[in-house]
Amino acid sequence: MIKAILNSVIRGWVAEHRFDVTRKWRFDYAHLKLRIAVEIEGGVWSEGRHLRGKGFINDMEKYNKATILGWKVLRYTPQQTDKMVDDLSNFLGRC
Repeated sequence: MIKAILNSVIRGWVAEHRFDVTRKWRFDYAHLKLRIAVEIEGGVWSEGRHLRGKGFINDMEKYNKATILGWKVLRYTPQQTDKMVDDLSNFLGRC
């Protein structure tokens, strides 16, 4: 469903793209040509992995490495698909 929403803004998204072979990090969704990644963060209200100490630190390391490699990373909860479409449309309008 998320991939279909992303493709409604611009085609060419892939799921589970591995952007770092050393750490085997993957993006939930990536547009390879534009180097935009979308991460869907779960467990926001249940204190899931992304919000606990080790998971939070690991995510910061992953996102910092992605930025160093030239990726633009957008992060959302599953409830923010409307915001995701607006953000991507605004971003693409500025390119």
